[in-house]
Amino acid sequence: MAIREAHTRFTNYLSPLLLIFLFLLSFSVSLAQIKSGPMLGYKELKEVVVWVQTDGPQDIYFEYFADNDNRNKTQKLYASSEKNANCLHLVADHLEPGTTYSYRILSLDDQVFTKGQFTTQQHWRYRTDAPDFSFLIGSCTYTNEEQYDRPGKPYGKSMEIFLSMAKTNAEAMLWLGDNIYLREPDWGSMSGIQYRYTHFKSQDSLQEFLKNFHHYAIWDDHDFGPNDGDRSFINKDLTLQAFKDFWANPSYGIEGCESCITGMFSYNDLDFFLLDNRSQRSPNNRKTGKREILGDAQIQWLIDAMAGSKARFKIVAIGGQVLSPAAVHENYATFPEEREKLLKLIADEEIKNVVFLSGDRHKTELTKYESENGIVMYDFTSSPLTSTSYDTHDEGNTLRLEGTHYPKQNFGMLEMKGSYKERKLVLKTFDTKGNLVWERELMPQR
Repeated sequence: MAIREAHTRFTNYLSPLLLIFLFLLSFSVSLAQIKSGPMLGYKELKEVVVWVQTDGPQDIYFEYFADNDNRNKTQKLYASSEKNANCLHLVADHLEPGTTYSYRILSLDDQVFTKGQFTTQQHWRYRTDAPDFSFLIGSCTYTNEEQYDRPGKPYGKSMEIFLSMAKTNAEAMLWLGDNIYLREPDWGSMSGIQYRYTHFKSQDSLQEFLKNFHHYAIWDDHDFGPNDGDRSFINKDLTLQAFKDFWANPSYGIEGCESCITGMFSYNDLDFFLLDNRSQRSPNNRKTGKREILGDAQIQWLIDAMAGSKARFKIVAIGGQVLSPAAVHENYATFPEEREKLLKLIADEEIKNVVFLSGDRHKTELTKYESENGIVMYDFTSSPLTSTSYDTHDEGNTLRLEGTHYPKQNFGMLEMKGSYKERKLVLKTFDTKGNLVWERELMPQR
């Protein structure tokens, strides 16, 4: 009898502990079902995308509601798949402009995997001045992985820069290419490409940054394929699909260049034009044929789109430098005919206030170009985020603005501020700890 009573007391004591253990176990399992993210994707007046990668195929609910109306929820069912590396683009639609929404990602039994917030763009036109806002930029993010890296000194540096970026008051980030650095074991297969993206996106130091900023992206050679990759790359259809799966731009491709990452989006009073400098690029060693980076379809689309743009500044994102006259490495100056064609079209059409954003060069600088008829353009090169940097101060960029060359890890910022008549674009560069390195103010050319 005493043994039975002792067993009963022990069982009654154990049961609460067992329940607590099982609860904690289920909670940890539910958290583990998110591999990376959530990441805020494109942001419009009435629609926002939330990207997430699950840890294996699974069904989830995506639920969102306005902060002032949590009784009126929208819930959608999504299923992730190994085909797309378990990436999901969760679309919050039928929203109201200038409104903050909360969202939750849940299991089918209503366990909350993660939650967050986003705010739609404001409906300011014909009503008030455009809101002040900031946009982060950067390129060249090498994430070390010893077993696949080249032997010797690590090419990638500290990831602490993303912790500094997450502390800024910016709203969004534009990745300017060389975002993941595909390696020899990666670019030959879809599983290898997906592995490299997953390794990058699941870094702990990135998660807060992904969750709290809206992200847009272009690619350069190390996202597209091998180093200095061009249109001959046999697996460019695989890297294109992976790019679409792991990023959340509003669109990809244009008429005549459907397999490009080319696109456009508006953010308050800036228009961003995203160019593809790889899929149409002629091989460096070709002796015959037209030498091109963008191709006619992209150039004509860009000119059309910028000519019709009412934005205060036209922001053109491309992987490599455009305005530097130094014909080195993969600068546009090594493709002189097409570069001249593009710049002449901008000048002839009198398209003012064009600012190129470029990466690739493992150093930062600001270049200013003025056409014969007085059209001024800028090229803000921002690089690298975590890759090794190089000091190329003396390579021959005679159009570089004094004091803007910075050959260390850094990130950039575009800041739009001021009333309608005094509106200006401020370009800034910060070091890895978030300290200001330099800034320049650009007033609109009228």
